[in-house]
Amino acid sequence: MPAAAAIVNDGNVVIEELDKLQQHGETTLGSTSNEQTTSAVLHRSLHHDLLRVVSAKDHHLQLSNGQRVFDATGGAAVTCLGHGNERVRQAVLDQMDQVSYCHSLFYGTTAAEELAKLLTESSGGELVRAFFISSGSEAVESALKLARQYHLEKQPSEPERTHFIARQQSYHGTTLGALAVGGHVARREIYEPILSINSSRVSPCFKYRGTISNFEHGSAYVRRLEAELDAEFQRVGPSKVVAFIAEPVVGAALGCVPPVMGYFKAVRRVCDKYGALLILDEVMCGAGRIGPEPTERYPHPMYAWQDPRIGVVPDIITMGKGLGGGYMPIAAMLANKKVIDVLKSGTGAFSHGQTYQGHPIACRAALEVQRIIAEGDLIANVRKQGALLGRLLVEKLAAHPAVGDIRGSGLFWAIEFVADKATKEPFETHEAVAMGIHELGMQEPFNISLYPGTGTADGRRGDHIILAPAYTVSEADVHHIVDTTMKVIRTFFRQFGDRYSKNAAEQVTVSGRYVWLHS
Repeated sequence: MPAAAAIVNDGNVVIEELDKLQQHGETTLGSTSNEQTTSAVLHRSLHHDLLRVVSAKDHHLQLSNGQRVFDATGGAAVTCLGHGNERVRQAVLDQMDQVSYCHSLFYGTTAAEELAKLLTESSGGELVRAFFISSGSEAVESALKLARQYHLEKQPSEPERTHFIARQQSYHGTTLGALAVGGHVARREIYEPILSINSSRVSPCFKYRGTISNFEHGSAYVRRLEAELDAEFQRVGPSKVVAFIAEPVVGAALGCVPPVMGYFKAVRRVCDKYGALLILDEVMCGAGRIGPEPTERYPHPMYAWQDPRIGVVPDIITMGKGLGGGYMPIAAMLANKKVIDVLKSGTGAFSHGQTYQGHPIACRAALEVQRIIAEGDLIANVRKQGALLGRLLVEKLAAHPAVGDIRGSGLFWAIEFVADKATKEPFETHEAVAMGIHELGMQEPFNISLYPGTGTADGRRGDHIILAPAYTVSEADVHHIVDTTMKVIRTFFRQFGDRYSKNAAEQVTVSGRYVWLHS
């Protein structure tokens, strides 16, 4: 049976050998033969017919095979209110009674205006205009274009600014522009010859794998990363750099990696020193997902950059996923006054547009989602239940021999798996650890969705899973998520040891590096 090569799961998981899961009965994906598939949909894999979701309510998905699965990941950190919210449903119906679509070149809508007003006011007035599109990738494309146009229209104009700096093991979307600035090796690989060469990457702020030793404290680590970024500006030519782009809390590519305190202030210094813009990609970590801590300046924060651990005001941000909670496809790009004032004084227009930008139904759905979050003070619940989630994960899983790191913030947590705790050596890609854990979790008796990610260590090797439940989870839900996740991980590695061991009774792998006890 041939391997299903390069299966991409939402731009986050690349599995080079799915056979290994299928041979051991771990996959729920379905048929493995092209002749046996019946779907006319171009699914992510052509070798499988997927189980279908027949209904969804709150935290659960009902599948076509009769399973009822707890959605502990919000899809891809999307369903921040859970499934089947009646208020959002009614808001969508009401909008359809008014207008379902109109061309944004000719008309505006109340839904788009009110959503933009809510988002800009939530920024404390730091961001002054919002641009609505249908996906995070499109939001990043828009941000890259706006940043370039800013440098063309400001006085004096700087048309030589054509280069973007991002970070290694970063992921900013699947469209060609977004993919070009991103740094995930496996995602870029087959498209490399057609990607823009006007981008480069520096090291991520990744304390678990990035610090030289346990003796490199946070401030020293930040200084080293700041020096590296400054050196990259110098290598490229400071007058050529359009912007630096990064996720405040890294999502799919690294698994919920928060920055070291002071890192983004250092980044801001370098950008300001050379006149480049700072773009923060909050598609996955924004809209309240990390439970940003309130401050006197931002008493009701929703953006990741408002959290004191980030501590900077960006020039441009992107957001998506939790913006509309999955009820409609919507994402946004927002810009600060400096950027917008340059366009006002120049052409007076953003040289970019899409058919479905500012879609009335999408905007109305997102508006209702954000109103429900604000009225229910749900971001406070994100902080409360997120703290419990993190504490329980550490208590119950930190000692496991395959768990290298547990990290996150709010309701955005990840578990990274390693072959060797002491050296942090990752598993090999063909072992498909993250996808295997996800697939096991989807089976009876676990019935839980755990979001897998790969490339954590070097862009190819490295496995993690993400937990990103809805903002409405209760304490009981959190205990269920952690207890079930613990059982899945322990069961998987017992089976993993059995599968690869010379002596199954001793639970030792072929190389002798890993020992999985029945802990």
